[in-house]
This record gives sequence, C-alpha cells and structure tokens, in this order.
Amino acid sequence: MNFEGLDPGLAEYAPAMHSALDPVLDAHLNPSLLQNVELDPEGVTLEALPVQESVHIMEGVYSELHSVVAEVGVPVSVSHFDLHEEMLWVGSHGGHATSFFGPALERYSSFQVNGSDDIRQIQSLENGILFLTKNNLKYMARGGLIIFDYLLDESEDMHSLLLTDSSTLLVGGLQNHILEIDLTTVQETQKYAVEIPGVTIMRQTNRFFFCGHTSGKVSLRDLRSFKVEHEFDAFSGSLSDFDVHGNLLAACGFSSRLTGLACDRFLKVYDLRMMRAITPLQVHVDPAFLRFIPTYTSRLAIISQSGQCQFCEPTGLANPADIFHVNPVGPLLMTFDVSASKQALAFGDSEGCVHLWTDSPEPSFNPYSRETEFALPCLVDSLPPLDWSQDLLPLSLIPVPLTTDTLLSDWPAANSVPAPRRAPPVDAEILRTMKKVGFIGYAPNPRTRLRNQIPYRLKELDSEFDSFSQVTESPIGREEEPHLHMVSKKYRKVTIKYSKLGLEDFDFKHYNKTLFAGLEPHIPNAYCNCMIQVLYFLEPVRCLIQNHLCQKEFCLACELGFLFHMLDLSRGDPCQGSNFLRAFRTIPEASALGLILADSDEASGKGNLARLIQRWNRFILTQLHQDMQELEVPQAYRGAGGSSFCSSGDSVIGQLFSCEMENCSLCRCGSETVRASSTLLFTLSYPEDKTGKNYDFAQVLKRSICLEQNTQAWCDNCEKYQPTIQTRNIRHLPDILVINCEVNSSKEADFWRMQAEVAFKMAIKKHGGEIAKNKEFSLADRKELGSPEGVLLCPSVEELKNVWLPFSIRMKMTKNKGLDVCNWPDGDEVQWGLAKAEEEHGVYVYDLMATVVHILDSRTGGSLVAHIKVGETYHQRKEGVTHQQWYLFNDFLIEPIDKYEAVQFDMNWKVPAILYYIKRNLNSRYNLNIKNPIEASVLLAEASLARKQRKTHTTFIPLMLNEMPQVGDLVGLDAEFVTLNEEEAELRSDGTKSTIKPSQMSVARITCVRGQGPNEGIPFIDDYISTQEQVVDYLTQYSGIKPGDLDAKISSKHLTTLKSTYLKLRFLIDIGVKFVGHGLQKDFRVINLMVPKDQVLDTVYLFHMPRKRMISLRFLAWYFLDLKIQGETHDSIEDARTALQLYRKYLELSKNGTEPESFHKVLKGLYEKGRKMDWKVPEPESQTSPKSKAWDGTRETGLDAAVFSSVLAL
Repeated sequence: MNFEGLDPGLAEYAPAMHSALDPVLDAHLNPSLLQNVELDPEGVTLEALPVQESVHIMEGVYSELHSVVAEVGVPVSVSHFDLHEEMLWVGSHGGHATSFFGPALERYSSFQVNGSDDIRQIQSLENGILFLTKNNLKYMARGGLIIFDYLLDESEDMHSLLLTDSSTLLVGGLQNHILEIDLTTVQETQKYAVEIPGVTIMRQTNRFFFCGHTSGKVSLRDLRSFKVEHEFDAFSGSLSDFDVHGNLLAACGFSSRLTGLACDRFLKVYDLRMMRAITPLQVHVDPAFLRFIPTYTSRLAIISQSGQCQFCEPTGLANPADIFHVNPVGPLLMTFDVSASKQALAFGDSEGCVHLWTDSPEPSFNPYSRETEFALPCLVDSLPPLDWSQDLLPLSLIPVPLTTDTLLSDWPAANSVPAPRRAPPVDAEILRTMKKVGFIGYAPNPRTRLRNQIPYRLKELDSEFDSFSQVTESPIGREEEPHLHMVSKKYRKVTIKYSKLGLEDFDFKHYNKTLFAGLEPHIPNAYCNCMIQVLYFLEPVRCLIQNHLCQKEFCLACELGFLFHMLDLSRGDPCQGSNFLRAFRTIPEASALGLILADSDEASGKGNLARLIQRWNRFILTQLHQDMQELEVPQAYRGAGGSSFCSSGDSVIGQLFSCEMENCSLCRCGSETVRASSTLLFTLSYPEDKTGKNYDFAQVLKRSICLEQNTQAWCDNCEKYQPTIQTRNIRHLPDILVINCEVNSSKEADFWRMQAEVAFKMAIKKHGGEIAKNKEFSLADRKELGSPEGVLLCPSVEELKNVWLPFSIRMKMTKNKGLDVCNWPDGDEVQWGLAKAEEEHGVYVYDLMATVVHILDSRTGGSLVAHIKVGETYHQRKEGVTHQQWYLFNDFLIEPIDKYEAVQFDMNWKVPAILYYIKRNLNSRYNLNIKNPIEASVLLAEASLARKQRKTHTTFIPLMLNEMPQVGDLVGLDAEFVTLNEEEAELRSDGTKSTIKPSQMSVARITCVRGQGPNEGIPFIDDYISTQEQVVDYLTQYSGIKPGDLDAKISSKHLTTLKSTYLKLRFLIDIGVKFVGHGLQKDFRVINLMVPKDQVLDTVYLFHMPRKRMISLRFLAWYFLDLKIQGETHDSIEDARTALQLYRKYLELSKNGTEPESFHKVLKGLYEKGRKMDWKVPEPESQTSPKSKAWDGTRETGLDAAVFSSVLAL
C-alpha cells in the first residue's frame, strides 16, 4: 500500500517509543477496547478479545467475528493470511511480528523482526515467512528462528515484494530498480531498471507483471524480460492500491487538486484484453484499499481509512446499501487483506488492533491447509525434591548410571595442560585507519565480518598441518582450509566429483549461474581451456573460425570452429573440447614444443603452466594462421562462395594479430642490414633495475616492442661473425595486441610487485595519504594511474592494491618510424581524447580484453584461469541485454567480477601470463556474419578408407537427393564406443568406490536410419571411425566392435574419419531433424556434439517414471515389441531401428501425448513386470512377451529386413 497522501497525524508516531518486545499500555488507548482485559502491574495481557455469545454470523454476509490486540498502541503496518496454514500474520510499525491461529485468533508466535524499521510486506512460504522492511529481507520460521537475513543497500527504500515462483523473489521500492533474489542461494541474480520514483505495489498474472508507481501509473511488464509492454496512467496524483483478476484491473488513488492531493472516488477499471480503460466506477467511500473477492461474481471490496467498506461489481454501479462499517479502535485503518478462501477479511488499525470479518461462523483461511505444529508441553519426570541446604543429605538420591569405567573427573592433573585460545589478529585495514586518543584506538568498521562473530578454528594455521586428503571435490562452499588461505576460493582448481551415475547428478549450476558455457577439465591437456575461452570471446576470431572448413583430417581451425559452435548453442551447460584436443595431440609441432603433457605430469603439476600456456598461445596463433592460408577447399565441404572473411591474399588471422616490423642489424664496421618480418605476439622484456624506479607499463611495452639488443651476427662486409646492434622498428600495428608476460622467475615477479607497490604509494601520496570514497580524480591523475575514467568515483584503496596494468594504452606511429606508447584513460567519456586520436594518422587506442593468470598452489599443482571482458554481442545473444562485463573463467566455474580484479596480481599466488589488448571499435572493421560452411553434399556417398571394404556387402544405402531430410524429420541414431584409457578409481575404507578419473571413450561406430518414408528403418549412415590412438578395450560384448575393425589395412567395414562423420551429424542437427535413440545423452557427449533438447527423443526418458530406475533397450523391445535383441553382441543398426519402433509405440500408447494417465498405467505395468523378472529378458522359447498378442502389429522386423534385402539387391 502506498501511504503517500494519507493522514499526516501518523507522522507523530515514533518507533523508539516501543523498543521493548513486551508491549505496555498506551496512554491514548481507547478504553472501550479494555473492558474485558485484565491489567496487571507488569503490563497488559495480549490474549484475544472475547466475542459475546450473542454475536450471530449470517451465512454469505461479512460481519465481525473477532478483534484482537496485536501490539498495544503501535499501528499495524501490514497483515497477511498464511497460504499454507490457518494463521494470520500481522506486522507493526515497531518492526514486531505476531501470528494468530484459526478464526478464534489464538496467539501462536510473537517476535521482533527489525529493531527500528516498520514491516512493509509479509509473504508466507512453505518453510517460513518472508518479512520486508526498509532495507532488509528476513526469512524466519513460523516460530521465530531466523533462516536467513539479507541486508540490502542502506540507500534502498523497499516497499513491496512479489514471489514469482517457489525460489525467485522480486523486491521493489522507491528507487530506479527492482531486484531479483534467488531464495535458494540468497543472492541477487538480476537488477531490472524502472523509472523514478520506483515501484510500491506489484502483482502477477500468467501474462504480465503489474507494477504500481507512486506517480499514479500502472505498468505491465513481460514475464521473461521485464520490459514494459503497456502502461496505464491511472491517477494524476498518486496510486493508493490496485488489484487484478481475470481480464480486469481496478485501481484507486489520489488526484491532484489546487490544495494538494485528494482521494478520488472514481475507481479506474481497465480491460486487459483490449488494453484500454472502461467506464470508471464511482463509489460512496474514500477508497484506500481494494481487492477482488471472486466467489460467485468478480466483486470488489473497497475500503476507506475511516473503516467504511463497500462491495460492488467492477462493471456495474455501486449501491450505497452495500456499505458496512468496521469499528477500528484507532482513528484509521492501516492495512487490509483477504484470505485465499475468500471467507475471511482482516483489518489492522492505528492502535494495534486486528479485526477479523468472515461470512460464516466457522471459516477457513485456505481451501487446503496443512496441520499446524504446536510446541509440546514440558514433560519432566517427577523426582523427589532435594534440599541442598542440609549437609547430611545423601548424594545417592541423585540418579547416576552404574559404570565400572574411569570417570572423566579422575583424569590426572599431570596429563592436563591449560591451552587458552589465542586472540585472532586485528584486521590490517583496521590498524591502517586507526586513530589513537591516548591509549585507545578508533577505526571505522571495515565490515569484513559479521557483528560480534569470530570464526572458531580448532587447529592453528601452521605449515605442518596437512588436511589435503580431506579436501572436498571443489573449493566452492567449503570452509577456509589452512593451506589455501592465500588463494581465493573461486580461483582454486575445480574438479568434477563422479558418482555411480557419472556426471548426471553433478551440479554444474552451482559453479556457473550465467548462460555462458564453461569447459570440462578432466580431458588430457585441458590446461588450455582458458585460452580457448579467450579466443572464443574475440568476435572476429569466433566468426572467422566458424566460417572455416577444410579437408584436412586433423585441422585445429576446423575443430576449434566445431567447439565454438557448441559454446554458442549452450545455455550455461559445460562443453568439452575432446575432439579439438584429440586433433591437437596429433600435431607434430605441438609434441616438439613440449605442449603435450603426460597424464602424470598434468595431475602432479610438474610442468610450468605459465611457460606452457605462453608457448601454447604462440603455437595456436601460428597454427591458425597456417590453416587459414590454405585456399584450395573441396566443394564437398564448402560452398563456392567460400568464407565471408577470406580474401585472395593473406590470412585474416594475420590481419588481426600480425605486426609488420623492420629488423636492423648494425655492425661495428658501419654496415647495416634491414629485413622485413612479422610477428603474431610480443614478449615483455623487463629493465635491469633494482633501485625501485617507477616504470609505466607503457614504457616496458615500448621497450619490448622496439627491442634493442647486442648480439653476435654474421656481417657480409666483414665476412665473419661480429658484435652487432639489432633494433626493431614497427611498420604496422596489429588489430589485436597479444603479449606474453614471461614472469618465469622471482626476478620478474619482484619487478611486478615493486611497480605495483610504487604505483600504489604514488596514488596514496598524491591524494593526501587517503583516498576518499567519493573523491574524484582529475583526468591527468587517471592517465598517470592507468585507471578507468569512465567511472566518476575514484577506485577504493583495495582496488588500487597490486595494480600496475592499465585498462587502455595509446600507441602512435611517428614519422621517423618510431613508436610512442602511453597509458590511456579507459571509458567512452573521454570524447576529446578520442576525437584527437582519430584525427591524427597512426594513432590507436587499445583496450584490455583478457588476462590469463597462473594460480600458484603447491597442493594442487596450480591452475590457469582467465579474466575476460565479454562484449555486448555475446550478452545480446545469450541474455538479451547489451552491456559489457568482466568474468572469471576457471574451467566450468564462471563468475562475474569487478574490472579491477582483472588487473590485480598478488604475485604470491596470482601471476600474469598472457595479455590481450584490442583496438577500439574492432568489430566494426570486420564482417561478422557466419555462413554455415557444411552443405548437404556431406551426406552423399563417399569412399571407404578400408582397403577390403569394397569386396564385402554394404550395410547402408546413402541418401538420394530427393531424400534429403527436412526440419522435424525423424532419424534413428545409435553409436558404439571403445575405451582408450581405463577408469581410475580408489576403494575407500568403508567399501565404497570413488572415481578419480573416468574412462576415456572414443566413438567407434555411428549409425543413422531413416525415420519415415518408404525406406523407413533402412540405414543411410553406418560409419566405422578410424582411430590412430591406442585402444585398450574394444568392449566387443557391448559394442560389437572387434580388433581390426578400425584398422584401414585389414578392416572390412565402411571406415571413415571422425571429422567426416561429425560433419554429417552436424548437418542433420543444423537442418533441424529429430534424433530418436536410447541413451542419446551419453552418445552425443562422447561424439562431442551439442544438440538442442527439442531435437532429441530419447526412449530412456519416454519410458521412465520419476525416481525409478532406467530401463534397458533390450527389456523395452521384449516387453513392447516382442523382439529379442542384443543376444551375444550389440548391433547399432538393430538398436537404432528398435528405438524408432519404440517411439512409434510410445505415440500409439499415449495417443500422441494426449492421454498421459493411460500411458502412466502402462508404465506401472512395465515396472511391475520388470521387478518380477529382475529386469532380465527370458531365454528363447521360455516365455513370450506379455504384449505379443495385443500388439501383433508391431512385429515389423521381418518386414524391415525384407525391404532392406530387396534394396540391397538393387
């Protein structure tokens, strides 16, 4: 309710007058209320006021049933009928909450919610009650215990909350935004912008969110995006209340008059079907509250503050005879609520009294309420009283259990040593800001810990204590470990905990609440995950790579494009780069550079990850540059138009990353040699200086780019090796500046640490030793510090610590082939600087886009993470918003971070490795359209790699041109796999098995069968996948794959490359077919494909009941189709065809999904039969399927085989 424009007399109320929890009698209380209330010296009894027996409730007509005192003399601010139990909740202006049970209003619980602010809204949930105050949201049990206490910003002025679903809450008030809070994690998940002065009332239907503003407007917002769809300008003054029912919206409020605001006796009514106002409803009371009470009709209850209540139809005329009067104890009614059953009305007045009106003598608040739990009476065994004042009283009267063991009180004193707990160290921030007056120090509270709470640790932080074996599977959500106290939790190495269900019950959403996709780390050589993310979030690189397709079997650019496509499709689910890393392991250059890690080295962290990722960075840019330079591309893989990026000249990777240089060698004889070259990245070269001199990052960068060094080189003039001076000049700057930091020793780390300390001291000294919270830097100061100018408020002290890296740098090519580099203010507001830079030739501003850092952790071997500034285009595709935000990418952990965190490097544990700077407005210089390079020709006939395959019978018939699949066509799919690496597991002491590393699988056979048409059930893909890696287990019993089937020299199967078959499946996915199969989730995971959920029809889930076991394809085929499959080995053609038939049977049994109840009975019979048979298919001729007689029409196997044989004969 909006209290603007109400009685000004309420302003005289002072909450401090009612600080005590037990209310006392107010001097201004109406004496008539206390006729039957007994007063005692300690205060006033708060039992419900008795109702005279002569009170008669007429059925169907509302009249007063009970009145009760909630808190004497304290106005009631809000009332709420519990939606789960028969209770009425009341909140006061003093922050006190009281609940009453049943229509008799028996006091159930009473507790303080807030010490100073009034309770503004109450919402009941299944496990407790939500209370909203000015800047606090508190969730408490019905008995008064706190479940959580969520503090909002002190500047917030909240007025209303809205429960959108069981775990999501909207909170709004007098500010320019509405907060979305996740009740499960108790975190703010979204902030929606609204117009000033804010929102005070919120309602919801299945079509819109309705927001009432104090300006008199009601806005209708979209349920998903919260965008304004429509707006009603209801009142010229202010809005008091509104309600929505069906297609009608009714509102009451105040209109502007010459003397101020006046209550408007016309209710505004709107038709939500046509989005327009209908005839206003004139009422005979001054409306302050209104609610729809839909019983037989959609009638409205209109309440005035003086206690008048009128019922009327929203589309009819108000009748004065329908007015009744509530007799408030105080002068004003403050709150009004209607129960869910519409049988009870609750009114709260300004003197703390609650009035219950009902339309029946025994009303119920809810249609179906659960039973309320009451406190059990104290049950104490009757023991004889003992008088402790008598010395002769025998202690044997006290019952003690008999024991022959030594008691704790007999512990010898020699074995006991007093060990008091040492006081925790004082926060360094407190010591830094402390001011002493005499011997007492005063400092502002840094608010790093909860009030009056100190973490309790049983063990001291000593280096000898080792609890690494007790570390859980992830650093998120566990307490601070002694040996990890330096590394922030989100930066620690994350691992996947495998259960007997594999990854199905692992909660990836706990680590990633965004819609961007993380990468799984369990694959060999997955240390490069962070760099894959950096390349993906470079928009020109992402588009270029996805437009590329060539014929090479192991092309990194192609595999990276496939991985980027998966990252595009994912909505927060993690992806894995198994195919990309498989191709990466086959590149000879990668092995020669030492980029291929052994499993033992990767697990133990023996390799230097910082050097490794910098070498990998140089390797991948070089490899992509070479892959893009190949211009001859077969038509089977790409259209005649080619890529939207590529031109006939150099590679676009070269255009993006390449820097053209002149290398000059000057011999001491005076001979000078100049040769041109190019590089894709630069390596930082640090000055040899131990004096602590201040160096800008721009100075070090310029020194590294325009490198000058003395070395021995061949001189043609002297005809021998001579000492020469080699210099490097820049001809052309790249669009993307890539920098390897080369912090590989303590010397470079000390240089970074020293420069960060000098920069921090200069900032503190320059601003008088203290940086005020709201103090502004001048433009020159920001340019010197390298801090962003777009933010008007200067960064805090914590944000300036460990910062040496600027967010932006400016580079200018001089006329004499020189290069000027300087730190540059960040942000779009420096218009004069940008305009000047654009006018000059050869001037470029580069913005920091990504930093890759090495996390030093001796216990886990360290890890690599990336800070990435995600651009507007990515947010627009994923979340529908246009903004830029920095994120931390730690494998599958993704979390938004502050921009300063991306440039803060505590060299004790967080060491910079790679920096990416991009030119401003880079995206506008490139064509960012993606044209899918995969064409339908990939499905046509192709030659087999196997030499003996042509001598054998083919097992499939490729698609003809007239059979090309269309959107929505069905395709039966099945895949078989082999094992490359066995599972690594350990047996715990309790006998349970824990999976350390899952087995590494590789796809060996993929089969696709036609799902419709005259050739339904006939395969059009049956590819055996050639592999160059060692297979440790062919799993012949389950896959049907035998040794030699995957060897091109001796195989008799149709053998292809993984890339060839992958392209066929990608084309089918992109065209929009629906895959039918059994257990497709695992199939697509091993194949490394991301398929939209609406394109997957998995019979595992179609024939599954919640919280029951999954059923095998063999048992389903026997039960429903009377088929005996998978006898000795599995055959993917048989499995794919059977899955298709099961899907047809599912449609038949469920009537295309229109009769779920009848299908549920079929499933119950299936599970009952399965339990009786122990889920085993009977041996041949021992028992027929229970459905064989009823479903003879499903026996199509023979028919399919006949059709297949006849087609093969053709």
